[in-house]
Amino acid sequence: MTQTTKLNGDFLFVADPLETFKIQKDSTYVMMLALQARGARVHHCHPKDIEWESGQVVRARVLPITLKPRPANDAPKGTPWYEAGTPAVLALKDFTAVLMRKDPPFNAEYIYSTHLLSQAEREGARVFNRPQALREHPEKLALLEFPTFAPPTLVTRDSTAIKAFHAKHKDVILKPLDGMGGMGIFRVTPDGMNLGSIIETLNQDGAQTVMVQAYQPAIKDGDKRILLIGGEPVPYCLARIPQGTEIRGNLAAGGRGEARPLTDSDWAIARAFAPQLAARGLLLVGLDVIGDKVTEVNVTSPTCFQEITDQMGFNVAERFADALGDALKR
Repeated sequence: MTQTTKLNGDFLFVADPLETFKIQKDSTYVMMLALQARGARVHHCHPKDIEWESGQVVRARVLPITLKPRPANDAPKGTPWYEAGTPAVLALKDFTAVLMRKDPPFNAEYIYSTHLLSQAEREGARVFNRPQALREHPEKLALLEFPTFAPPTLVTRDSTAIKAFHAKHKDVILKPLDGMGGMGIFRVTPDGMNLGSIIETLNQDGAQTVMVQAYQPAIKDGDKRILLIGGEPVPYCLARIPQGTEIRGNLAAGGRGEARPLTDSDWAIARAFAPQLAARGLLLVGLDVIGDKVTEVNVTSPTCFQEITDQMGFNVAERFADALGDALKR
């Protein structure tokens, strides 16, 4: 496909509420723009708008939207960026494609949504990323399938096992499995200061599973987001660099984003993951890489499109539109 290839039809984005979009950096927003520019009619709904009644097909209350030209970076907050049409209840199978772009947490409600989307698939809907693949690749667990590229990692509810892992690796990171944007991440250094309290906070007396990883000193050079689209790596990544005393590079936690070409190591990682994940129905994946280690495999709503495009001149949203068009031909 080329950038001029049309994508006619109706495309439904299942995403967070439109009023929460930060359009100067939102990846879903530029996806919508890219599809609309190729002729697509864009619709939006939230997972709570999807329903399945016995004897009926899966439907959703959707809002058709027409996106306006992207506002300038210095445009006043609240500048309108779309025009809303008339809401309607429509069958998901009648859309050209359904794009699941709901941000984490990856919790029970998210999983229920994927089951509804799986039923819509059985009825004929084309859903990206595929719902079964979303369920089978929780973002902080999926990397363990690729141990060559993962740092030493433990997933457990057992506080004794966490303490033993810390004793072995000395300097560790603890985080909840359902977090996003750097929320709930703690570092425990060799002195073990506050380890017990952090365990209690995260695993709630054994009720919540925790991920523990050996600390990667290369974080000072950035937590790199590498995008895989249609089984191919985007040739640039976004290094999210912690600021001040922070250990988190996440942009949501105040990290500074610096786009860079992929290194030889990055290419090796991307090429190892990309074909396997694409074959499982994951059209879009975001790998989080520190040094030469993958710390997360993001499949729910990977981001960083705008930052890479703005800094490197490589239009990530257009690459995504190309890949989506190719997938729809199959």
